Formats: sequence, C-alpha cells, structure tokens
Amino acid sequence: MSPMTFPEPETINRVAIIGGGLIGAGWAACFLTQGIAVAIADPSPKARDALPGQVDSAWAAIQQLGLPRGARRDQLTIHETTEAAVDGAEFVQECAPDRQAVKIDLFKALDAILPVEVPIGSSTSALLMTPVQAGCRHPGRCFNGHPFNPVHLVPLVEVSGGEETSTDVLDWAMRFYRSIGKHPVRLNREIQGHIAGRLSAALWREAVHLVAEGIADVEAVDAAMVHGPGLRLAAMGPHMIYHLAGGQGGMAHYLEHLGPSQQRRWQDLGTPDLTDDVQSLILRGLETETAGRDISTLEDERDKALVAILKSRQPNADKAE
Repeated sequence: MSPMTFPEPETINRVAIIGGGLIGAGWAACFLTQGIAVAIADPSPKARDALPGQVDSAWAAIQQLGLPRGARRDQLTIHETTEAAVDGAEFVQECAPDRQAVKIDLFKALDAILPVEVPIGSSTSALLMTPVQAGCRHPGRCFNGHPFNPVHLVPLVEVSGGEETSTDVLDWAMRFYRSIGKHPVRLNREIQGHIAGRLSAALWREAVHLVAEGIADVEAVDAAMVHGPGLRLAAMGPHMIYHLAGGQGGMAHYLEHLGPSQQRRWQDLGTPDLTDDVQSLILRGLETETAGRDISTLEDERDKALVAILKSRQPNADKAE
C-alpha cells in the first residue's frame, strides 16, 4: 500500500462530526476546548435542537478541569446534512448509530465527498472497520477511533484499522488524539468491542452472574466494585495490579504461588443469560440503588466524581479558566 499524505495532526483547525447524539456532543466539546472549529450534522431535528445543551453540559464539566488556552465554545455549527458539515473539514469523526449497514453507506458517501487527504474515523463501540470500509474508493484512510463514555472526560481512545487501513492513518490518529489531550491506545488488529469494551463486558457478565445466582444484590455488587477493585483500577491496569499482588517477587511470584487458585476462579466464573427473570432482578436492584435519582442526576454525580479523579491525576499545567 502506497504511503498516504494527511494534514499535520497538530494543525487541524476544522473537524466534522456526523451524528449528534451523546457521543457526537461529547466529541464536539472535546474539539472545541482545543480551539478546533466543529461542524456537526444530524438529520433529526430533535437531535439538532438538543445539541447546544448537551455541548454546554460537557463544556461545563471540562471547565472544572481548567480549559486549555484557545478554547472556543462559539466555533460550533449544526447542520442537517452531511455535505454541509464536511465542507472544509480536515478530519471527520463519525458518530452515527452503531449499525453496520448504516456505517457502510455513510462511509461510502463520505469517501465520495471528501478529498483523499481527509482521514475518516469511526466512534463505533462494537463494529469492525473491514466491512465498513469495503465500499470505499480510498479505504486506507478509514479507521476506528473509539472513545470511552463520557467522551468529554474520559481520556481513552482506542485506535484500530481494518484490512485495508493504511498504517499511515493509524500513526496520524495516534498523534492527533494525543494532540487534543486524549490518551490513545493502538490495537495490533481489530476485534469486536476493542479492548476496554471487552474488559467492561467481562466485568459486567460476572456482576450479572452474582445477582442472578442470588449471591448478592445489585447494590452490594456495585458497592464492592466502587469501594474495592475500582479504586485500584483508577490507578493502574489489571496486569500491574496482579504484579503488585505478588509482593517483592512481583508477577512471577504471584503466578508461581497463586496462579492455580486464579485458574480455579476463572473456571468458576459465570456465563449468565439475560432472561426475563434476570433482567427483572437487575431493574429492581437499580430501582433500589438509584433511590429515585433520574439519569441526569446520576450523570452529574458520575461527572463530578470523574472530575475529582482526573484532578488528582492532573500534572501542574498552565491552564486558563
């Protein structure tokens, strides 16, 4: 595959976002705080009407961390059509519904409209890029740049490509996301759910199993995570956590002495089915745990907690309020 030429990641001034839902609004806030103009398109009048408020909410959360110099909330434009939004865009972040047929058609349309030097990244949480890029004339510039919710606060972006994705665009994506304050990680090959989504799915599967088997209720399972492993996972990843679990001998000592017991735990993990009864258990448990708080209130609580965690990890940087 011949080398591809893209604009310098650190010089991007205009981005188009296709899809104005929760993820699109979060991305918009991220780009705007970096002084990048954003044109966002959504065919739904309801979605377009809700966008300013969603961006304002995300902007306010980021502001608590300290806005970078050059942040511009007034650089957002909202459009009905994809064609209008991508006019003059130097990068496109696709955030349409996570359905393969929708994304195939959208990428084919974007590929036909955009100059060849404009990279196209997808926010898909579960789909592979290989079938999505198959209908494009320039599939090499298409990649997955999957954020983690809430996009405006969580730094993670998972970068992967399909069979026809150029390594040049993956290199570009890593530089670009890093330049806007994200923490990109690169997959060696594409996989459904990427890294973090699969880790989260594995954790929730066992959480559902514990509830379904009557071992603990929803509130107890959530509390065990928040007040136990969740604290460590905010500081380091699972491999490093188990490395420290081995004491001075590290992972080698852990594997030698506790590897067999870990293997037995793996073999005993559950594989629950989301039957009607199990779903009812989860819903009743959440009704108790939420104690009447609506989604907006819970999102606000989550964001405040995330801001506090991020502030604790934040180096002393020159920020402008």
